Amino acid sequence: MSKEHSGVLRAWESTMRKTQAARKRANNIFGITSMANVTNNDLEDDTDKGVSISGEAYFAEKILPNGDYYTGQWYDNFPDGQGKYLWTDGCMYLGEWHKGKTMGKGRFSWPSGASYEGEFKTGYMDGTGTYIGSNGDNYKGKWVMNMKHGHGILNYSNGDCYDGEWRRGLQEGHGKYQWQNKNYYIGEWKNGVIFGKGIFVWSNGNTYDGYWEDGMPKGNGTYQWPDGSFYVGNWSKDPDEQNGTYYPSESSLAANLEWDPTTVYNELAGCKICVGERVSIMPSQKRLAAWYSSKGGDKPRRMSVDGRVSVGVERPLDKMSLWENDGNSNGLRQVRRDLDCELLGIPHNDANPKFNLGLPLKAPKLEKRQGETISKGHRNYELMLNLQLGIRHSVGRPAPATSFDLKASAFDPKDKIWTRFPREGSKYTPPHQSYEFKWKDYCPVVFRTLRKLFKVDPADYMISICGDNALRELSSPGKSGSFFYLTDDDRYMIKTMKKSEVKMFLRMLSAYYNHVRSFENTLVIKYYGLHCVKLPGTTQKKVRFIIMGNLLRSDYTIHRRFDLKGSSLGRITEKNEFETDNTTILKDLDLNFIFKLQKAWYQEFCWQIEKDCEFLVQERTMDYSLLVGLHFREISTNGELIPCQRRNSENESTDHISRPNADQLILDPKRWASVKLGSNMPARVERTIRKPELELQLVGEQTGECYEVIMFFGIIDILQDYDITKKLEHAYKSIHYDPTSISAVDPKQYSKRFRDFIFKVFAEDT
Repeated sequence: MSKEHSGVLRAWESTMRKTQAARKRANNIFGITSMANVTNNDLEDDTDKGVSISGEAYFAEKILPNGDYYTGQWYDNFPDGQGKYLWTDGCMYLGEWHKGKTMGKGRFSWPSGASYEGEFKTGYMDGTGTYIGSNGDNYKGKWVMNMKHGHGILNYSNGDCYDGEWRRGLQEGHGKYQWQNKNYYIGEWKNGVIFGKGIFVWSNGNTYDGYWEDGMPKGNGTYQWPDGSFYVGNWSKDPDEQNGTYYPSESSLAANLEWDPTTVYNELAGCKICVGERVSIMPSQKRLAAWYSSKGGDKPRRMSVDGRVSVGVERPLDKMSLWENDGNSNGLRQVRRDLDCELLGIPHNDANPKFNLGLPLKAPKLEKRQGETISKGHRNYELMLNLQLGIRHSVGRPAPATSFDLKASAFDPKDKIWTRFPREGSKYTPPHQSYEFKWKDYCPVVFRTLRKLFKVDPADYMISICGDNALRELSSPGKSGSFFYLTDDDRYMIKTMKKSEVKMFLRMLSAYYNHVRSFENTLVIKYYGLHCVKLPGTTQKKVRFIIMGNLLRSDYTIHRRFDLKGSSLGRITEKNEFETDNTTILKDLDLNFIFKLQKAWYQEFCWQIEKDCEFLVQERTMDYSLLVGLHFREISTNGELIPCQRRNSENESTDHISRPNADQLILDPKRWASVKLGSNMPARVERTIRKPELELQLVGEQTGECYEVIMFFGIIDILQDYDITKKLEHAYKSIHYDPTSISAVDPKQYSKRFRDFIFKVFAEDT
């Protein structure tokens, strides 16, 4: 090593020691994101050793005042080619770079001693690679976006080993797990646990071959001893569901007729699946220091190894955000024009960011809470009390334990229970202050099993709907004339239904049950109960309603909501840009984004949409839509949405609302467990622009301007049959409008149009 190079390293080590002491006191792994703005002249030993020739890469060594150190190929103010970057916290990357991004083969090491060597893609561990943990864990296999995804082998430090398929960081698919004590399992996995069909072999030669659920035998299976004796039957931890027969072998000395299958569960309780080492910080979280470009004036360059970069290139949006600081009169005139349009209620195209890329997107105004609380004196107060009394009775009613394999009779539309609720109470109902009413439960066994399938706790369910807090009625009924009610915790939505919708749902209930049972990640909305209240009086009015999950219930603020069908006729909100708030449901022609999902999520999304649409076509339903909710993670203090490319060290520290970090979801297993297809999904959206003369254009032109979001989505309104009313609507509107633009079309045609549109507005984030 040259003396000059040794001096550079000694200077870097000295700076690193001083900076590390301060960082430890801060006790914040994201402290590294504070950036120093540096000119090339400030970089130590840089100008003499590497002179940039325009268009050519050169070798450079750079020490930045924040303590970071880089040595390697340099091109146009970015690491490009082979290079090594050392952070002050002791992390290091050595490998290939492309325009400031870790791209290609490389090695990332942590100060703990852990390391990853393999392929990188835009800062993420992505491709084939080997991770060796500080505790001795060793994983070799496929990665996607920092997560084990695909085939891989993990040798745990305690001697256990898993060889098989992974999905989003957890064992899923087919795989073999061998414990240190030589017990092993070969079969199906789901979400990191044994689930499905497989065989477990004990070191003493005993085996269980059958079905599993949550790591334990559940369903049909056979337990066999080495001498040939075996026990076959239905397995369950619940003694009431457990049943089977013991068959002794000819060679066995005595029949073990008293053998208890629960001993198997006791033996398996000690066979724990090892939890791998938790990574302290992902490579994609490591930020590169900032420096000034000699070519780009005084605009700082700042980037993270996952490719998020603020470059010194002027764009229309940059000017729009700077007018109040530099006196830009064009920006001032634009704001005045926006204010005039807002006061007059004029949706002027020049002042509408849907048509004008020069205008920044703004977060909508926030409503405190959706809906009107149903308190005493409200026209539906008595109905709410009836509903809560009925739900409490239905859910709390004792019932025998059931398996997920339901009999056909459970789905019979005639399987319903009427209960009378007199004011003074009865043997089965409590006294109450409302008027007397009758309550009907449709297919109670099916919905009780659905709630169990969806992992809904009965007590929590009752508290949400029947607790001390009142329901809230949404401000106006839907297009169908139905009314909607929300529980106080926003977890459940209650919708009144027409008799035809109830008949439709009961007809398809068996298929719906089988579909949601077969596809855990189905995007079809979850239904929890179907009921009816018969009111007193001569009319004996019946109010039918269904209880379903609220797709957009979240701890995050939902800034934008879209209801998407893929049709254009009437598919635009009546409110202008300035009248909308975060509760406004926007439609197809209001959409100004392309939704970009990570590779693994996108593949699963496309597959699931196909499966869900096959089910809906099979049931002859149409007029459904994809409800999408967006939480924007970067919003400036003046309400503007901040694109990924516009971040710099100044506004990250002082001029925006801090966001939750997507990598933190991966680092924290509990938070990551809340992320699933259609819920709490970190993603990006790309802004699109429509031409004013093509206002009915369904998908706008992409602009390259992206925003980081948390996404929620699911398929709603699946209970509309293509009946005579819809056929007449189709015939009438086809005379006056383009038949392809109207919503009421044949289920097969509707499904194809819906899928074609959804696959245009959703894309893989590359």
